[in-house]
Amino acid sequence: MDVNVLGCSGGIGGLARTTALRVDADILIDCGTGVGELALDDLMHIDHVFLTHSHLDHICLLPLLIDTVCDLRGRALTVYALEDTLQVLREHVFNWQVWPDFSAIPDRANPLLLMQPVRVGETIRLGDRSIQVLPAYHTVSAVGYCIAGSQGRQLAFTGDTGMCDALVEALNGLAELRYLLIETAVPNQYQSLAHAARHLCPNLLHALLERLSVTPEVYVTHLKPGYADQTLRETLASQGRLQPRVLVNGMRFSL
Repeated sequence: MDVNVLGCSGGIGGLARTTALRVDADILIDCGTGVGELALDDLMHIDHVFLTHSHLDHICLLPLLIDTVCDLRGRALTVYALEDTLQVLREHVFNWQVWPDFSAIPDRANPLLLMQPVRVGETIRLGDRSIQVLPAYHTVSAVGYCIAGSQGRQLAFTGDTGMCDALVEALNGLAELRYLLIETAVPNQYQSLAHAARHLCPNLLHALLERLSVTPEVYVTHLKPGYADQTLRETLASQGRLQPRVLVNGMRFSL
């Protein structure tokens, strides 16, 4: 199984692209502006989109994706998310005012968009691949995901989260965790803001990593562009057991 980073920034500008991971040819984890890097033929192969939460930087290209491919495919696209997240999509995006309701096109019996609720702890199996729903702690209902291929090797993506005891426990339960992609949004001078916005800063990241008993390669994501250099310097200055690296567009992970 192949995981390709299409976008991993906390904002836009220059080459920055917001969060989107492509798993093999047919799965997306989040649907930020990084999805715009895919060619039309690649977009047509996307059958499953797993959303971590409802914030715009993680969902913004979902309406355009569906609109672009809907007339070119003979099958629906399935969006997996917490019920709270799906309700936000129904009320505020696919509501005929912001965007057409593709769950009713051409009709409710044969929609182009399917919405599949998930729960924390649940595992969705797609062929020989599994996607486990991980807990997260954010300003809206949010989750992360653990992806595993046929060999059992695991990659965890936290989505947006602050310090979260349940997430630490879940990560420590992943015996084959090879890679951890974890957010770190702002530098330490904004630690109080990170607490309020339920994000991580380098100090909070390192405190979380020190609680892990597993030993994955750690990659930080979701750096806010205006503070990215400072946040990265502080993150890489860690002397902890796990030494984070920076996630960049185009990185690939094999599972």
